[in-house]
Amino acid sequence: MITNKKQFSIEILKALIKLILAGVLIGLLKQYDAVIAGILILKIIHNIYKEIIKPKTNKNWLLLVGMLLTGFGGIVGETWGVANGYWEYHEVTRELPLWLPFAWMLAFHYLYKLERNLIPLLKNQRQKNKIILAIILALILPAFGEVITIYLGVWTYYWPYQLLGVPLYAFICLVFVHMLVYTILHFVCKKYKIDDVVFN
Repeated sequence: MITNKKQFSIEILKALIKLILAGVLIGLLKQYDAVIAGILILKIIHNIYKEIIKPKTNKNWLLLVGMLLTGFGGIVGETWGVANGYWEYHEVTRELPLWLPFAWMLAFHYLYKLERNLIPLLKNQRQKNKIILAIILALILPAFGEVITIYLGVWTYYWPYQLLGVPLYAFICLVFVHMLVYTILHFVCKKYKIDDVVFN
């Protein structure tokens, strides 16, 4: 299934370290939501520069579309969840911290980049295997990041059936958002004949 297990493990380890650092940063600065938002915006600008502005060819506009779709979908879900009392954020003066849409945008980039690095290491790179990989990553990694921030007091879920503070419904919602964006971008690539290792 995997051509280079060592490289695959290195990519997963690097992704976990980034996730831990991001979770700790948000946890430590939770009451300064504008500061976190500023840091995340700078990271988004850096990603856009690196993947879209800087390259002379192969400008990755899918990245921007995916980040915008995920940011929008994420903030709609957050607004619904907080308004209905399914979870709440702590130590901020507003119901939704300013950094939320940017965290969702970066979550898309994080998963996309990881998938882009892992797919070439699969022996069989058919669409079915790419989808299975995407579902597994979306099921595990965002929830792992949430566990860190939950234990650092950033927010609390009130949904039942929790694993380390993350409810079953949250696992399902995280996979749903990622796979919805994945599906949209798959059809965009198909329609406009865009070659992308993740989406076609």
